[in-house]
Amino acid sequence: MSSSASRTPVHDLRFFLTVPHGCSYLPGQQATTLFLDPKQAPASGVYDALSLLGFRRSGRHLYRPHCDGCQACRSVRIPVAQFTPNRTQRKILRRNAEITTRIVPARFEPSHYALYARYIRERHSDGDMYPPSQEQYRTFLTLDEPYAHFMEMYWESTLIGVAAFDRLEHGLSAIYTFFGVDEALDKRSLGTLAILRLIALCQEEGLGHLYLGYWIEECRKMRYKQAFSPLEVLDGRRWRPLIV
Repeated sequence: MSSSASRTPVHDLRFFLTVPHGCSYLPGQQATTLFLDPKQAPASGVYDALSLLGFRRSGRHLYRPHCDGCQACRSVRIPVAQFTPNRTQRKILRRNAEITTRIVPARFEPSHYALYARYIRERHSDGDMYPPSQEQYRTFLTLDEPYAHFMEMYWESTLIGVAAFDRLEHGLSAIYTFFGVDEALDKRSLGTLAILRLIALCQEEGLGHLYLGYWIEECRKMRYKQAFSPLEVLDGRRWRPLIV
């Protein structure tokens, strides 16, 4: 990359720490977040470098956990060339063979937001994204940058799911997936399908890794990530195989 941002050394960037706040994943724990100065937009070169150091994107913010005395949040990624779907994942692929996908820019669309709002209301009414609002949705998932995309999932002509992801120089970064929540769709395991389709997209584009964000061994909601094997974990500044 030839942009000035891509040549910016990481040590020249400015970062801030949030005040301690309640952890979203571990009850009773306090969390602190390190984030890039919001005045420094997450241009692709900076983003590429920071993702290798465990940073994630939320809206226009690049961040990673930075908690005193706790290392529970661990960055994980799938080396896609080594990935082989297991028996359950092969069944999910066969069951959803007729589901089509379309890659679009990460811009606001009323149909996307309607699906997101219902998903949050019915699946995450106990979480910090409830109640949903257009402002919250826009600041979380929409971004007018060339690397930010949505993967739309369609059953026939009906939009049934959206996976937000970023295209990095060395992989794809899965940001968030939301989908329909009726009984027929529940059987389709659309969250798993989205990851499998993103793995396939990495392979098609010759990208090495799919980044899945953070994994906490003690957090039940994150255990699904262990099903994607092999999985690599960031240990200091080195990525190594995750052994559970």
